[in-house]
Amino acid sequence: MLQFLQNNIWMVLIALTSGAMLFWSFFGNRLRGIQEVNSIAATQLINHKNALVLDVREQSEYDAGHILNSKLIPVGKLLERIGELEKYRDRPIVAVCRSGQRSASACTLLGKQGFAQVYNLNGGVMAWQKAGLPLEK
Repeated sequence: MLQFLQNNIWMVLIALTSGAMLFWSFFGNRLRGIQEVNSIAATQLINHKNALVLDVREQSEYDAGHILNSKLIPVGKLLERIGELEKYRDRPIVAVCRSGQRSASACTLLGKQGFAQVYNLNGGVMAWQKAGLPLEK
């Protein structure tokens, strides 16, 4: 076994690295304390709990199509514009981006700012469209 590891150290390291990356892609957001919702659960939060949809994409992406009544604050400006969200502190917030990566970062930031009901739309606007849900232009 030891001889095999010595002879194939690079292959072993590549396998371990890819396994760690796969693990992080599945469980990374959960480990960071981010609550994820799919498109159906997001619509339930919007319709039944009056959730705010926070779109953290850039203006051009938002203009190309966004979820109805969503509020645009690009993730890079979120900290400086956090005051705009104070009135939503007691409501659920569903953070949205194209694929779910930037919105996960936004969820982390909002959580650190004391927002307790923050959800990341898993798969972002791409998943929303795939579920056949409408976008507004």
